Amino acid sequence: MTPPRPRIEGDWLLVPAPQGHRPYRLFCFPHAGGDATAFAPLAQALAPAAEVWALRMPARGGRSRHPMPATFDLLVRTVADALRPHLEGRFGFYGQSFGSLLAYEVARALPAGHRPEVVIAGSASAPASWAAPTPPQYGAEELLRTCGMGELVDAEPELRELALRAIRSDLAVRDTYRYRPAPLLDTALHAVAGDADQLLDATVLAGWAEHTSGAFGLTVVPGGHLLTTVQRPGPVGLLTSIIGPEPDPTPRESRWPRAQSLVR
Repeated sequence: MTPPRPRIEGDWLLVPAPQGHRPYRLFCFPHAGGDATAFAPLAQALAPAAEVWALRMPARGGRSRHPMPATFDLLVRTVADALRPHLEGRFGFYGQSFGSLLAYEVARALPAGHRPEVVIAGSASAPASWAAPTPPQYGAEELLRTCGMGELVDAEPELRELALRAIRSDLAVRDTYRYRPAPLLDTALHAVAGDADQLLDATVLAGWAEHTSGAFGLTVVPGGHLLTTVQRPGPVGLLTSIIGPEPDPTPRESRWPRAQSLVR
């Protein structure tokens, strides 16, 4: 049987591997400069237990003519409005780097009853540390190289310029971010990073515990800064264990203990 073709939902969402039933929905938020297509391998790996819904960011790919919202707050509100019609049943958020910050703030912006079971923050320090402007060493060129994406576009000058333009667009929005301590996220939160990440010291992941009143977990997995790419599905085992095959009657407070684990 031929698998269903990828499906676009409105401007903001791509479903890379639609399922014939209503499984757990994992909404995925890409890194700075990233696009929804990066989550296609993950969508295949998680099916049929979960269905990936990936965020289609403006100013790149199929949305190259769509302007990026001018501020981070406006981006959060716009994304939250786009997601709300699709937030039913069991669902969670998974972000990478810049996408982790966006996933966290979108979850906080949603009203009670529309928040995810869990926010999985990949390859990112806690929100309070994002208050300062982007350090010069983390500019678009450096991010493209360090994240391992440079070799994919170096042979194509036009693709390289498009990639850099998308990164700069996201960094400009990121620099308008101002962390507001309250209210804390009231759902479970799990922080994850690669053990070979050149941009992030995994010890800072513990800071995420201060940004939720729900359960917290922390995991270090093999990999670099970008765990999920067009070439790699990412931490499939971890995501599968967090999602679970069916609703878990165990209280959330005991499902993700406040402890560090190392997945090999």
